[in-house]
Amino acid sequence: MSVNQENTTVPTRPLGGRGPRIIISGGGTGGHIFPAVAIANALKKINPATEILFVGANGRMEMEKVPAAGYKIIGLDIQGIQRKAVWKNVMFPIKLITSISKAASIIKNFKPDAAVGVGGYASGPLLYAASLKGVPTLIQEQNSYAGITNKWLSKKARKICVAFDGMDQFFPVEKIIKTGNPVRRQSVDTAGKQQEALAAFKLSANKRTILVTGGSLGARTLNHSLLADLDKLIAADVQLIWQTGKVYYKGIIEKLGENYHPNICILEFLNRMDLAYAAADLIISRAGAGTIAELCIVGKPVILVPSPNVAEDHQTKNAMALVQTDAALFVADRDAEVKLIPQALQLLQDNARQQTLGKNISKLALPNADEVIAQHVLSLINGK
Repeated sequence: MSVNQENTTVPTRPLGGRGPRIIISGGGTGGHIFPAVAIANALKKINPATEILFVGANGRMEMEKVPAAGYKIIGLDIQGIQRKAVWKNVMFPIKLITSISKAASIIKNFKPDAAVGVGGYASGPLLYAASLKGVPTLIQEQNSYAGITNKWLSKKARKICVAFDGMDQFFPVEKIIKTGNPVRRQSVDTAGKQQEALAAFKLSANKRTILVTGGSLGARTLNHSLLADLDKLIAADVQLIWQTGKVYYKGIIEKLGENYHPNICILEFLNRMDLAYAAADLIISRAGAGTIAELCIVGKPVILVPSPNVAEDHQTKNAMALVQTDAALFVADRDAEVKLIPQALQLLQDNARQQTLGKNISKLALPNADEVIAQHVLSLINGK
C-alpha cells in the first residue's frame, strides 16, 4: 500500500482531548517541508500536548518526508498550474474544487484551532477551506517575492510571517511579522567543528576550501561550471567540497574517477551539512529561501547562483535581497560556466572583502524563526 493510501483517514478529536490542534499545509520541495516540520517541532516543544496534522499533495515528497519526521499527513489530489505545458491544466479546476471539498472535510473532522500554510500546492485549498470554516490562519512566506497563492490567501489570513524586508508590496502591512525562515538546527551548528570537518573530508587546514552545493538533486549549472574550471582550482591549490546531487553524481564520477585529486572531495549528498559549512572558507550555492536562511546563520562569504527554473524567478529575487545589502555576491546562471570559478578565486584572494560579506550576511540571521512562528500560531488561538 502506498504512503498516500495509508494516510487517508482523518483523525478525529477524542472526547476530553487536551492541547491545541494545528493543521500545517504545503510542501512540494524540501524548501517548504523542512520549515513546516521545524514549526511542528517547535509547537510540540512549547506544548507537548499539541496535536498536529499535515496536509500535502499526493505524489509529492512531503507524503514521505513528513511521516519520516513522525507526523501524520493526508494528501490532496492537487497540482500546480503548468506555465509551459498549458494543456496539462485541463484538469486543474476539477482538482482544485475536489481538493477544497476534501480540505473542508478534513477540517470538519479534525477540528483545528489554527491552520498554517507554508507554500506548495496543498496550501491554497486547505487555507481557503479553513478561512471559510472560521479557522484562524497564518501564512509563512519564505521568499522575497510572494507567489500568487499566498497573495490571494493573505486577504483572509490573520498573520503573515516573512523572512525579507519590503513584503508590504504584497501583503497588508498590519499582518506582516518578520520572523525569518526556520532552519534545520543541526545543519548550522558549526561552532568549534572546523578541525573535525576538515578531517571528515580529508582536507588540509593549510589550504582554502570552497563548498559548492546544489541541493539534494544537484544543479546542472554548478556542476558544469566546476567541470569547466577544475584545472584553475587545482592550479590555485584550492580545496573543493563538491556536492553533485543525486542526478549528476554517477556521470561525474565516471568522467573523473573517485579519487580525481586530493584537493577535490566529490560527494553525491552531504549528510552532515554542519561539517561542510564548518570546513568552508567560501560557499557557492543556489538561492532557495531555506538555504539562504542557513547561510545567514553560518555567516561565511557566499556566491549565489540562482536557479532560473523556479516559479516567478523567486531565487533571483532572494539573491538580490542579499546583494543589495552587500551580504552576498551574485553570478547569473547563464554566466556561471565562464565567470563563477574565476570570481570565486578572486574573492579568496581578498580577505577584506570576505570579512565584509561574512559580517553583512550574519546581520541578516534570524536563528529562532521556528520558535517565533510557533508562538504566533498559538497566539491565534487566543485571539491575539
